[in-house]
Formats: sequence, structure tokens, C-alpha cells
Amino acid sequence: MTAPIKFGWLSPVIGNRWSDQQPIVMYQDEHILPTAMAHFDSLWIADHFYGFDAKTDPFMEAWTTLTWLAARYPNVQLCHHVLGQGYRPPALTAKMAATLQVLSGGRFTLGIGAGWRDDEYRAYGYDFPSAKVRFEQLEEVITICRLMWTQDEPSFAGRHFRIDGASAPPLPDPVPRICIGSSGEKVGLPLVGRLADMWNGSFRDDEVWKRRLGIVHAAAERAGRKPADIEVTTTVERALPETDTESEQWVELLQHKADLGVQHFVLDFGHPKSLEPVQRFVEQVMPAVN
Repeated sequence: MTAPIKFGWLSPVIGNRWSDQQPIVMYQDEHILPTAMAHFDSLWIADHFYGFDAKTDPFMEAWTTLTWLAARYPNVQLCHHVLGQGYRPPALTAKMAATLQVLSGGRFTLGIGAGWRDDEYRAYGYDFPSAKVRFEQLEEVITICRLMWTQDEPSFAGRHFRIDGASAPPLPDPVPRICIGSSGEKVGLPLVGRLADMWNGSFRDDEVWKRRLGIVHAAAERAGRKPADIEVTTTVERALPETDTESEQWVELLQHKADLGVQHFVLDFGHPKSLEPVQRFVEQVMPAVN
């Protein structure tokens, strides 16, 4: 039996001129999320330090924001979209993830990627090596996290990072799942196939999507894993439906992607000001896709 399609809500942490400089996530927490989260499976927060229009626009830090939301919405899964691995030391990432997993009652998935925004790295004084090195680092970060989540005093010496008896009590049970965000066909997607529990990939073209999903599945098989064990997600940025026709268009869009293997939609609706289109999506779109 096919598992039901999952729906995730991505809440923007930015504030800009369209939101009167108030971080959208704060507006949504007050007006939208108390109703919406009764119907969605997961809640996602992006990881950047400042916006893309003006650096002075408010932009909330991802770990702090997701932890705040975890306490306010106790019945949804939690994930970052996605953490840049170079923004925090690996052992600190592992410790923070273990803590949030315990505090949330096992609802946290570690969403992480190699990082890509070089201006942000440099602005904060972080090194920004080549893509090859960043993916090597990502693999070591994942290794360190899983060691620290399952062993009392693990040690690890890699090419880029090391730990020596890095304890992270209390150990999380269950250990967090890991979602890797990547679309790179040579390095990133094979890494997904080897190591990820969930993949968040970009969906721009059917043929490209099928090829990339094939790369993930082939890499999983080579690693002795079952491809079906990797949950497939993609992000859709689109306004909520305002009419029956727009709901039908949403159903057609999501069903098409589901037919091509998407199991979990991460939905960025922007800045809805009313609950009416949320209810429309819940009543007209979700049941039709499921």
C-alpha cells in the first residue's frame, strides 16, 4: 500500500517591505500557524543569516527559530531547509541536534547541505572552500553526528574534522533522521544515496528530475541500501489558491510530481495574510492529492 503524501510548511524567517519589516514567521505564528499546523505534517525553517534584497532586512537565525516553533507546535515534524554545514562546527551541530531531538520528543530531522552562499560565509569570517571540499566536509559532519548520537565518547579523525571523546548526553532516542539538500549529480546525489534518510531536491524539469532520482537510487543500491528507505521531498514556492480553479491547478501540479516519486512536499506559500486560502488548500488540494 502506498504511503500517503506528506505536506510540509516552510515559514519564511525574513522580514521585508512586503511584511512591514516584521519577520514573516512571527506574523504566521500569530495569525496562521495555530490553524495550519493542525493539518500539516512538518514545519521547515531556512538557514541563512541575512536576506537577499537588503542586508538590513530582519532575518531570524534558523536553530533558534525552529526550537521556538518546536515548543509552540508539538505535533509536527521539524526540519531545517537546509543547514549550511560550514556555519557551525560539526560537534556543535551534533550536540544541538541531539538536544532538540530530546526536547521535541523525537520530532527533529537534521536537514543539512554543503552550503553555497559564498558572500554569507565570507561576511561571517568562515572559510568557503571548493564544492568538492564542502561535500567532503558534509560527509564528515554526518559521520560525526551519527557517532555522537549513538556512542558515549566517540572519536573520529577525518581529513577536515576531528573529535576526541565528544560526548553528547543525553543520547537521542531515536537518533534524528538526516535530510540532505542537493541536486549535484556528480557528488551530491551519490552522497544522498549513501547516507541520507531523506532527500530534498529541486524539481524544474521532468527528465532532469527522473535522472537525478535515478542517481540517488543507484547510489543507494551500490551502498547496500534500499532506495525506498530514502524519503523523497521537493520544495514548491507558490501562493495559496484563491479560487476553485487555482486549487485544481495545485492538485494537477502536485499529483504530477507525486507520480514521479515525490513523497513529501515542502511548501513555501510566501506571506499569506488570511486563513481562507489555507483552508481552501486543506480542503480542496490535500485530499485530492492523497
